[in-house]
Amino acid sequence: MNEWKEGDAVLEIRNLTKRYKDFTLDHVNLTLPGGSILGLMGENGAGKSTTIKAVMGLIHPDEGEIRMFGETAGEDKPALKEYVGLVLEDLHLPDFFNARGIGRMMAGLYKRWDAPLYGRYLEQFSIAPGKRLKDYSRGMRMKLALAIALSHGARLLIMDEPTSGLDPMIREEALDILREFVMDETHSVLISSHIISDLEKTADYVAFLHQGRLKLSGEKDRILDEYRMVKGSREDIRALEAEGLFITEGIRENRFGAEALARFAAGAMQRSWGDTGCAADHSRIIVEPAGLEQILLYLAKEEGRGQCAGKGDDRN
Repeated sequence: MNEWKEGDAVLEIRNLTKRYKDFTLDHVNLTLPGGSILGLMGENGAGKSTTIKAVMGLIHPDEGEIRMFGETAGEDKPALKEYVGLVLEDLHLPDFFNARGIGRMMAGLYKRWDAPLYGRYLEQFSIAPGKRLKDYSRGMRMKLALAIALSHGARLLIMDEPTSGLDPMIREEALDILREFVMDETHSVLISSHIISDLEKTADYVAFLHQGRLKLSGEKDRILDEYRMVKGSREDIRALEAEGLFITEGIRENRFGAEALARFAAGAMQRSWGDTGCAADHSRIIVEPAGLEQILLYLAKEEGRGQCAGKGDDRN
């Protein structure tokens, strides 16, 4: 932490690779700036949890480097973990534990444990200190995990599917807490989730893993600005692509014509279509916004088609 300063990247993942018998996490590169939320997306088995386990030091990468707060993370840097809060899908604590006892236990594990702050979070989240975990709902378990992570001075929250199975109101409450947390520019969040709508509302940066490979990453708003759905005839879409206005990620035919996910060249959308999605010189093409889920589904399906077409591809 000595050389790290506000404004630097909180987390840097460089060429992270982990090989298993039937799966490879393949040279993943990610950067998480201070004061921001990075949403890690992908289908089950895409490599999200493998990435998080590597960041937390729970598995040893075959290649690559992970840096936290400017320092290389590893088993010989336990002090770094004082600044990292982990929120998993479940607490993984015995059912007879209660919040009061967990607080006492954490005070012995973390030098910067803040008991009064923990008490305030329990009150804010309506968690009874003496209630046993076996009587907690899924939402209460997630809130307790958040209270623990936020009460030992964590600057980086790492969350693996924390809102899975929760009702929308509790999910929204958790997302509000994350937004408040990163208002401090020295705080950041890495969150993996298959609930794309949550990340679209909350994340500043997104990364899409598919079959162990990073397919897309960057500022969420920039990605949503670059990618659009284009609709018209196949010939008209191909003609505009040939002009260099955009690059398509596959064209699909339907009974109304054709549509494609298009990545626009810098400034091409505004120059040619403005804010309306229509223009006189391109009147046969309609351009519409694309949501994150649409973008990810197109990218995943097009890769699948490419692999089927190229039988010589040796990727797993």
